[in-house]
Amino acid sequence: MELNCLGMRCPLPIIKLAKELKHVDEVILLSDDPATLPDLTAWARMTGNSFTELGNHQYLIKRL
Repeated sequence: MELNCLGMRCPLPIIKLAKELKHVDEVILLSDDPATLPDLTAWARMTGNSFTELGNHQYLIKRL
């Protein structure tokens, strides 16, 4: 599943991601917000989920 959050600013990409992960196990997040990487790092640590930076504003998030 791909979640396009390009152009959205913090905290919208993380909020939308959290809602989508309730329904699927894996999301490719597209986000060009400069806060995305630090936000994902903190969010993954708090929730126990994992993510991989794919480059070009793409992140693979897996629900654990």
